Parts: sequence; C-alpha cells; structure tokens
Amino acid sequence: MNAPDYLDLVKADLAHLIHPLHHPFDHIEPLIFVEGKGAVMKDVRGQEYIDALGGLWNVSVGHGREELAQAAAEQMRTLAYCSAYAGSSNIPAIRLAARLTELAYPNLAAVFFTSGGAESNESAFKTARFYWKAQGKPEKVKIISRQQAYHGVTLQVMSATGIPAYWKMFEPRVPGFVHIQAPSPYRFEGARAGETVGQAAARELEEAILREGPETVAAFIAEPIMGAGGVIIPPDDYFPRAREICTRLQVLFIADEVITGFCRTGHWFALTHWGVEPDIMSFAKGVTSGYLPLGGIMVSAEVKEVMDSVSPENRWMHAYTYSAHPTACAVALKNLEIMEGERLWERAAKMGDRLYHGLKGLSNLRAVGDVRGGKGLMAAVELVADRGTKAPFPPEEKVGPRVRQEMIRRGVFPRLLREILLFAPPLVVTEAQVDRIVEVARHAIEAVVPGRA
Repeated sequence: MNAPDYLDLVKADLAHLIHPLHHPFDHIEPLIFVEGKGAVMKDVRGQEYIDALGGLWNVSVGHGREELAQAAAEQMRTLAYCSAYAGSSNIPAIRLAARLTELAYPNLAAVFFTSGGAESNESAFKTARFYWKAQGKPEKVKIISRQQAYHGVTLQVMSATGIPAYWKMFEPRVPGFVHIQAPSPYRFEGARAGETVGQAAARELEEAILREGPETVAAFIAEPIMGAGGVIIPPDDYFPRAREICTRLQVLFIADEVITGFCRTGHWFALTHWGVEPDIMSFAKGVTSGYLPLGGIMVSAEVKEVMDSVSPENRWMHAYTYSAHPTACAVALKNLEIMEGERLWERAAKMGDRLYHGLKGLSNLRAVGDVRGGKGLMAAVELVADRGTKAPFPPEEKVGPRVRQEMIRRGVFPRLLREILLFAPPLVVTEAQVDRIVEVARHAIEAVVPGRA
C-alpha cells in the first residue's frame, strides 16, 4: 500500500478534526506522527524526533512496548468491556485497585477509576462535597486552588485551573473556586521579612481559608510539582505546612498527581519527597503510560468509611460508563509490572538529574531567566527579555514559539507554555538522548535570541 500523501492528510485534518486547543492558525503544517519506539517518534514524512515531553507527560515506559499491546489484545479476546456499576465487577479492575493501594500513600485505601485526569479531578471535587455533606456540613463546597495550576479544562475543573487563557472564551466559571499564588521560588511575590517562599505561600493558603470561612471550604487541591503551569517545584517547607493547615482547619487535601504519579519524579508518587499524605489523590497519564485512557482517584480510609456508611438513598451517586474498563486496567497492571521490573523511579531520578544539570548549563544564555528541575524527569527553561526584572518578551515577538520551532527543526519535540520550554521525556530515555535535548535547546535559544549573559 502506498504511503498516504502528506498534503491530503493535512487537508482532511483541517476539514474534519477538531484538536485540543484548536485553532487552524497553529495547524498549517502539522507533524503527523505514525510510529514510536522508546523516546523517539517518526512522522509521516520519515523524520524522527526525540519526544521531549513523553507524549503529553504520559508515555513513561516509552513508545512501542509490545508487552502492553499484548496485554490489551489478550484482555480484549476474553472480556474487552463490562460495566462496573455496583453489582458487577471484573478481575483486572479488582487487581489494579488492590495493587495501587500497595504502591500509593499508606493512608489511601480505595480507588475509583475514570478515563483521564479531568474526570479524576471532577470526581475528587464531587467526593469532597459528598464527604462533608454526609457529615452534616453541606456548606463546605469551595475549592482552594493556585495560580498557574492545571487540573483539566472541563467546566468545573477549568474553574480550578489557574491559567486564565483557558477561561477566556468559556466564562463565566463555576462559582466556588478561589486561587492563591503558586509557591514559585522564581515568581512568588509578597513574602514578609524573614519569611521563606514556602512559608509565605502556605500562609496565603491559611489566609484564604480563613477569609472564605473554613465552614465553607471543602478542599485544597495542589499538584505536588506544577507541570503544565511551568514545572514549579515548591520549597521543601511548603507542603508540610499546607498539610498541617488543612488538617487543623478541617479542609480536605487533594493531591493532583495526574502528571507526577508513577515514577515521574523519581518516586512512585511525588508527595513522598516531603513526607506528606493527601486525603484524596487524582491520577491518570502514567498509570497506563498513555497506551489506553485510564485515570482515577484514591481516597483515604476515613473518606471510604464515610462513603460506605451512608444510607442507600444517599449513596455516592457518581459514575462513568468506562470506569474500571477491564482492558485499560489490564494494560495498567502490565505497565506497573514494567515500571517495577525496570525500576523506572530510579531511572527517572538519574536521567532527571542529568537533564537538569545539562539545562542549568544554559543559564549563561541572555534569554534564559530560570531553569527548573531536580526531582525526576520534569524540567523547564523560562525565557525572559530581561534577567534582572524577569520581564517576559513581548507576545508579538513570539520568542517561545520560534525557539520551539527551531528545536523541532533540529529533531526534538518539546512542549511550550507561553515562554517556558517544558521537558518530561519517557523514563526510558537514554543518556545520549538527554544530552541531545540539551544541545538542541541551546542551539535553538541562541538562534532566536543571540548573546550570553
């Protein structure tokens, strides 16, 4: 069979396929991928690219894993799908739920499965409301989130997401969501004399809860490391204080580990870096390494007890058709087996250190304001027009998009948020591929903004 013509594919794509973050202006000459192996993808014209964002933060065990394809095929041959509504179940879902309770935080006791991250956070918010309503506190409905946070873009989770570009054409947002500053060591403003950024950011959380009234706040949601918002890694004193504040003021702590879960940060789950446990954890992406859509929430034993103790007419009336999908769960089980067998948390830590230290070497470039990383395979390079004031480049100069395009032209495919280059390659990325990502980033930045600091 002849290979499909690129121009015919682009024409059909523009006519019929609506893309995430859709606008045809950004899709005039798209990359159309047809193959992947390890940390490399190939497009329809035969060009190869290092996948510097691991799909979309999710292809953790790499592209082209035959074991995962076999796991899906075997399950499909026996039982591709069945409903998991109360009264029926399936073996892969039961086994996966049990395995997750062994791998995740010790206090988390039970799992509800979704199809992805937005559904997971939606489920977390509804569960927080349910938890308080079941205990006679129906006014506790508000959610405290953070600026630059990304929790998805369905209507309710979009309202928790703290990136205004996602709101603009879909407002008004769902009421009851409050945003505070992110604990950014590079961008945080308003720390008091003698106060660390972590202390100041945690103080803002406490002040927001008290201002809104603890009797009205259901939960605080936080990504342990903020991914799509720019790989913001909090100071070490932040999460222990945030956890203490939530406990003291009777606010549930939801950890959004959609990006950070499943070995990405060098640990199975990221809050273990700070010795903290959440009340609810949302997950997706890396649980199947993106091979099939799957996500979910895990809840503490206390939350599960409340769910189980209500009368039948007050049950947790929440559901998805594809919850506990047997084929997706079978793939997840095999994916976790690969992660364990190849000790990918250790590889993420090792390759993450190599990537971070390599990118730190770009700090002598005039356009580089900040380099972030050091906790597994998540890193970012923030480009600025003025290193002293941290002022961004004027949007009309399109510095970030031009740098990204230069990287793609050189065979590396990264993600871009405004003027921040984001990196999270598959955990199986090689040393040579990591070094190539760094080399290409340097050449691309210098090509667009020449000069040293």
